[in-house]
Amino acid sequence: MKLVPSDIPLLFSETTIPDIFFAEYLSQMPANCVKVYLYLIFLSKYEKDIKLNDLSKKLALPLKDINDSFSFLEENGLLLKKENGYILVNLQEQTLNKLYKPNLTLSPEKIEDIAKNKARAKVIEHINNTYFSGIMGPSWYNNIDLWITKYHFDDQVLISLFDYCFRRSALNMKYVQTVAEAWGSNKIQTWEDLDSYYQKQDAIVKIKKTIAKKLGKSTLTQYEEAYIEKWLLDYGYNLNIIEIALKRSVYKTNPTFEYFNNIITNWHERGLKTPEEVYAFIEQREKQRKDTKQLEKKVAKASFEQRKYSNLSFLYANSGMQAKTNESIDTNIIKNNTASNISASSIKNINTEGDINV
Repeated sequence: MKLVPSDIPLLFSETTIPDIFFAEYLSQMPANCVKVYLYLIFLSKYEKDIKLNDLSKKLALPLKDINDSFSFLEENGLLLKKENGYILVNLQEQTLNKLYKPNLTLSPEKIEDIAKNKARAKVIEHINNTYFSGIMGPSWYNNIDLWITKYHFDDQVLISLFDYCFRRSALNMKYVQTVAEAWGSNKIQTWEDLDSYYQKQDAIVKIKKTIAKKLGKSTLTQYEEAYIEKWLLDYGYNLNIIEIALKRSVYKTNPTFEYFNNIITNWHERGLKTPEEVYAFIEQREKQRKDTKQLEKKVAKASFEQRKYSNLSFLYANSGMQAKTNESIDTNIIKNNTASNISASSIKNINTEGDINV
């Protein structure tokens, strides 16, 4: 990066920072990046090469922080990389180029829009004076115009947007943009829409606290809260239905929100909308389980119960073979002087007397 030398001695020289930097970039810039950027502005008055290692040592920052700062400055348009180094971007010129839109002729529609926007200009002036102490950056005007056009915010909603972010000490462009997108996705256009949205949010917060208390939790994680919001907003369920699922946790050790979500999602997919429908479904499922268990017991009993036969004649090919076999058995029993056991030789005799057809 080529640095221009100064004819004024260092003791009397000054480093000028444009006000646009404080109005547009400072609030979003990491602390180490601010340190690097200000030092680059200071060095730009002197003609010498700048090495990253030198910056790291001079500013007492790790080399990684230096590289991260350069990446941030490039991504946000404060530093421009060239083949032979870097150039600090003129922020005033850059902002002017973004804002300047040549308008040689005005259409009747444009003239009508200007007339309508006179009242809104007073609202923007109020925002500037109230939340920016009268020094709101130029890019805010463009974004306000974008939010009005894209989301159709009325004046009260627009003021509430800045008031909401200001009270949370988060009056920076990214956060305000995120809130504006959230309100826009929830179809908030008027003060009545916003009031209804706040009431729903308050109700959701109360339900989250109630669920956490019932589960013995002091706080909920972001992912657990996302599950609850899905049950309330996407499925349209109230606490009465959700509480039925929570009571099912007595059947499970250390149930997770994924476990509850599987239960509630199953109810939603089956089209169950009221507690009565849910209870009826649970009762039906429990009855099915009982019937299934009873059927399993009957099948098991039938599988292990031995059949008793009083006449085994049907097991033999003919009755003569049975008579022969019985005679042989009686002979062997007499020989062995026992009435309770048949010897191995007796079994052998049975097999040699004839085959048994089963």
